[in-house]
Amino acid sequence: MPLSTEETKSPVSATTHRPIAIYYEHPDWFRPLFQELDRRRMPYVRLDAVSHRFDAGDGRPPYSLVFNRMSPSAYLRGHGNAIFYTLHYLAYLKRHGVRVINGYDAYVTETSKALQLSLLHHLGLPYPRARVINHAAQAVAAAQGLRFPVVVKPNIGGSGAGVRRFEAPVELEQAARAGALDLGIDHTALVQEYIPADAQRIVRVEVLGGRYLYAIRIYTPGDSFNLCPADVCQTVAGAELVRAACPVDAPKNNLRVEGYEPVPEIVDQVECIMQAAHIDVGGVEYLIDARDGRLYYYDINALSNFVADAPRVVGFDPFARLVDYLEREAE
Repeated sequence: MPLSTEETKSPVSATTHRPIAIYYEHPDWFRPLFQELDRRRMPYVRLDAVSHRFDAGDGRPPYSLVFNRMSPSAYLRGHGNAIFYTLHYLAYLKRHGVRVINGYDAYVTETSKALQLSLLHHLGLPYPRARVINHAAQAVAAAQGLRFPVVVKPNIGGSGAGVRRFEAPVELEQAARAGALDLGIDHTALVQEYIPADAQRIVRVEVLGGRYLYAIRIYTPGDSFNLCPADVCQTVAGAELVRAACPVDAPKNNLRVEGYEPVPEIVDQVECIMQAAHIDVGGVEYLIDARDGRLYYYDINALSNFVADAPRVVGFDPFARLVDYLEREAE
């Protein structure tokens, strides 16, 4: 059981004096993680990112390890106050030498799609062409030279929130003039070429400790931009999946999934991306362009949710391996 749900002072392996801390925001996504920690009777505390405090002048925090599970989509649940606050808290932990899984540098990348594209460009990896804007009036000019359709995508986002597709420049111009473009909570957005996915599917590759863990193919319903793997409803064969990380009344989204094994070159590239982003646990998404067969990486996730009913989809329980990893890192 968790020792506490509050950050408290207390007198490097995980003990009741120096427990693991799980810093999180979503009320449902991490139930499987907490259940596995409880099953093993590991000392840990839950730190609620939505209502939290720290003393900037205090000494080393009392944790053997902090696991950052903050979501950039928190503002969709009325928790936007935690997004930028988390940057300050992670900087504080970094300054005091606390081992943080998905720490400050990872979270900076997680909360900037613009930085993600810069990272991919630096690594020489393919991504959909894009321009970055901080005002809707710049959208039309930013789209010049890009291939339509394009999407306008908030820089800080998640679950496909705020993403809009435009088939032609005139549509984009009309939306910009009408004030109908969502630039997100940092008033920054991408104007990016829309890539139609071959067979309406994308691939998500998960890493643990920076190393390949598994991959899945997600089959998308139409033009949906919300492809959270924890919300997947069915296998490609139509079997219903148990969505343990979802609220019981969560609507079904018609996503279908199957386990998949990428070629070694892609695995190497994904691991390289995660190393450059300082992401310990997370996922990278890519797709194949239906028009010409080219591969594009388009999303880097530090807050990555494991696929629903993983043993049926990928053959093992990733939460068990995640807790194994946390135990090793806390030693």
